[in-house]
Amino acid sequence: MFLPPRILHPLLDLAQIQHGFFTRNGGASGDIYGTLNLGLGSNDDQDKVAENRRRVAASFGRPENYLLSLHQTHSNIAVKVNEPFTSERPQADGLVTARAGIVLSALSADCAPILFCDPQSRVIGSCHAGWKGAMGGIIESTIKAMCQQGAKADRIRAVVGPCIQQASYEVGADYEATFVKDDPEARPFFAAAADLDKRMFDLPGYCVLRLKRAGCAETASTGHDTCADASQFYSNRRAFKLGEPDYGRLISCIMIRA
Repeated sequence: MFLPPRILHPLLDLAQIQHGFFTRNGGASGDIYGTLNLGLGSNDDQDKVAENRRRVAASFGRPENYLLSLHQTHSNIAVKVNEPFTSERPQADGLVTARAGIVLSALSADCAPILFCDPQSRVIGSCHAGWKGAMGGIIESTIKAMCQQGAKADRIRAVVGPCIQQASYEVGADYEATFVKDDPEARPFFAAAADLDKRMFDLPGYCVLRLKRAGCAETASTGHDTCADASQFYSNRRAFKLGEPDYGRLISCIMIRA
């Protein structure tokens, strides 16, 4: 089976941990979904999505049912898992486990996927952080769930994967006002845009702030811009601008080695 390429980050490149931020390449999907679409909620041929999931799982040496994905709702809910799901995917945005061989994932198409690990306690996590989830506390919820499994915040390493970067993320000035009202420390992550009533928002930078405030020992961002790089990444915003009817979803994964 062809194994799709992935982006690795040094913070998570550990002997006991396997991870990867996958691109849109190396899958079976066609048309606007070419080729590694992991969107279970997309309008893509679901047989092809299943094949794409098998390829990602195989790259971790695991069967497809050990690749766990959520029904993401931009919430602050993180769930602890020890087994493959036997029924419908939970509605949540964070996953945590201390069990080897379980592949945790986050799906994204501009929102920030974040992978976590505490190498000492061998506890890992993943979460999907759009602006709403980041502001609402999904990062902190994931870290709390990890600590309930034996992790320590000051040992946790966390990496923000490919997502929309500030140069591509134009928002309204009211958006800045909403953020700053909830979190005054968010103000530096908004920059002036060409239009006076617009701002440019630094989503990965804001996620790193939340990670650091939560006590994470080491944090980083891969720096890839999903909106600007159509050859490697899917993007909700780019698809909207191009008038495309749908878009694929990227996957980012982490697993404890046996």
